[in-house]
Amino acid sequence: MGLLDRWRARRGRGAVGGRATLDRGSQREDLRHLEEFVASRRGVEGYVEPRTAVTEATIVLVAADGEWTRRRIGGPEVARRLSRELAIPVYDAQVTGYPQRMRDWNLRQKPD
Repeated sequence: MGLLDRWRARRGRGAVGGRATLDRGSQREDLRHLEEFVASRRGVEGYVEPRTAVTEATIVLVAADGEWTRRRIGGPEVARRLSRELAIPVYDAQVTGYPQRMRDWNLRQKPD
Protein backbone atom coordinates (compact mmCIF):
# COMPACT_ATOMS: atom_id res chain seq x y z
CA MET A 1 0.00 0.00 0.00
CA GLY A 2 1.44 3.35 -1.04
CA LEU A 3 1.60 6.49 1.08
CA LEU A 4 -1.42 8.07 -0.64
CA ASP A 5 -3.43 4.85 -0.15
CA ARG A 6 -2.62 4.83 3.55
CA TRP A 7 -3.65 8.45 3.88
CA ARG A 8 -6.97 7.80 2.12
CA ALA A 9 -7.62 4.66 4.17
CA ARG A 10 -6.95 6.52 7.41
CA ARG A 11 -9.34 9.29 6.40
CA GLY A 12 -11.96 6.72 5.37
CA ARG A 13 -12.19 7.88 1.75
CA GLY A 14 -12.47 5.02 -0.65
CA ALA A 15 -11.61 2.44 2.00
CA VAL A 16 -13.72 -0.68 1.70
CA GLY A 17 -12.74 -3.87 3.45
CA GLY A 18 -9.41 -2.36 4.44
CA ARG A 19 -8.38 -1.63 0.83
CA ALA A 20 -8.37 1.90 -0.53
CA THR A 21 -9.46 2.79 -4.05
CA LEU A 22 -9.30 6.01 -6.00
CA ASP A 23 -13.06 5.91 -6.60
CA ARG A 24 -15.99 6.99 -4.48
CA GLY A 25 -18.29 4.35 -3.07
CA SER A 26 -21.82 3.61 -4.19
CA GLN A 27 -24.42 6.15 -3.13
CA ARG A 28 -28.19 6.20 -2.88
CA GLU A 29 -28.44 8.09 -6.19
CA ASP A 30 -26.70 5.15 -7.90
CA LEU A 31 -29.25 2.68 -6.55
CA ARG A 32 -32.13 4.99 -7.45
CA HIS A 33 -30.84 5.26 -11.03
CA LEU A 34 -30.63 1.45 -11.29
CA GLU A 35 -34.17 1.05 -9.93
CA GLU A 36 -35.49 3.62 -12.43
CA PHE A 37 -33.65 1.94 -15.31
CA VAL A 38 -35.26 -1.42 -14.49
CA ALA A 39 -38.71 0.12 -14.02
CA SER A 40 -38.61 1.95 -17.37
CA ARG A 41 -37.23 -0.84 -19.58
CA ARG A 42 -38.09 -4.45 -20.31
CA GLY A 43 -35.92 -7.56 -20.18
CA VAL A 44 -33.20 -6.07 -17.97
CA GLU A 45 -30.29 -8.25 -16.80
CA GLY A 46 -27.47 -7.31 -14.44
CA TYR A 47 -23.74 -7.97 -14.91
CA VAL A 48 -21.55 -7.48 -11.83
CA GLU A 49 -18.04 -6.15 -12.43
CA PRO A 50 -15.40 -6.71 -9.75
CA ARG A 51 -13.72 -4.09 -7.63
CA THR A 52 -10.36 -2.91 -8.97
CA ALA A 53 -7.56 -0.75 -7.61
CA VAL A 54 -9.18 2.23 -9.30
CA THR A 55 -12.95 1.65 -9.00
CA GLU A 56 -15.39 0.08 -6.61
CA ALA A 57 -17.53 -2.84 -7.76
CA THR A 58 -20.04 -1.87 -10.44
CA ILE A 59 -23.11 -3.37 -12.03
CA VAL A 60 -24.05 -3.01 -15.67
CA LEU A 61 -27.77 -3.27 -16.41
CA VAL A 62 -28.62 -4.27 -19.98
CA ALA A 63 -32.16 -3.97 -21.36
CA ALA A 64 -33.68 -6.26 -24.00
CA ASP A 65 -32.84 -3.76 -26.78
CA GLY A 66 -29.19 -3.56 -25.64
CA GLU A 67 -29.38 -0.17 -23.96
CA TRP A 68 -27.23 -0.24 -20.84
CA THR A 69 -26.12 1.71 -17.81
CA ARG A 70 -23.31 1.24 -15.29
CA ARG A 71 -23.24 2.33 -11.66
CA ARG A 72 -21.18 1.68 -8.56
CA ILE A 73 -22.56 -0.91 -6.19
CA GLY A 74 -21.49 -1.93 -2.70
CA GLY A 75 -20.26 -5.32 -3.92
CA PRO A 76 -21.58 -8.62 -5.25
CA GLU A 77 -23.79 -9.12 -2.19
CA VAL A 78 -25.56 -5.83 -2.83
CA ALA A 79 -25.97 -6.73 -6.50
CA ARG A 80 -27.59 -10.05 -5.60
CA ARG A 81 -29.92 -8.38 -3.09
CA LEU A 82 -30.85 -5.68 -5.62
CA SER A 83 -31.52 -8.31 -8.30
CA ARG A 84 -33.88 -10.16 -5.95
CA GLU A 85 -35.72 -6.95 -5.04
CA LEU A 86 -36.05 -5.91 -8.70
CA ALA A 87 -36.71 -9.47 -9.95
CA ILE A 88 -33.95 -9.44 -12.57
CA PRO A 89 -31.27 -12.03 -13.29
CA VAL A 90 -27.70 -11.09 -12.36
CA TYR A 91 -24.48 -12.58 -13.73
CA ASP A 92 -20.77 -12.30 -13.03
CA ALA A 93 -19.38 -10.30 -15.97
CA GLN A 94 -15.97 -12.00 -15.66
CA VAL A 95 -17.60 -15.41 -16.14
CA THR A 96 -20.36 -14.75 -18.69
CA GLY A 97 -19.09 -11.68 -20.52
CA TYR A 98 -21.55 -9.14 -21.89
CA PRO A 99 -24.47 -9.89 -24.23
CA GLN A 100 -24.10 -9.25 -27.95
CA ARG A 101 -27.14 -6.95 -27.89
CA MET A 102 -25.13 -4.52 -25.72
CA ARG A 103 -22.34 -4.33 -28.32
CA ASP A 104 -24.93 -3.97 -31.11
CA TRP A 105 -26.60 -1.10 -29.25
CA ASN A 106 -23.20 0.62 -28.85
CA LEU A 107 -22.61 0.35 -32.60
CA ARG A 108 -26.02 1.85 -33.36
CA GLN A 109 -25.19 4.85 -31.13
CA LYS A 110 -22.01 5.78 -33.00
CA PRO A 111 -22.36 8.67 -35.44
CA ASP A 112 -21.69 7.77 -39.09
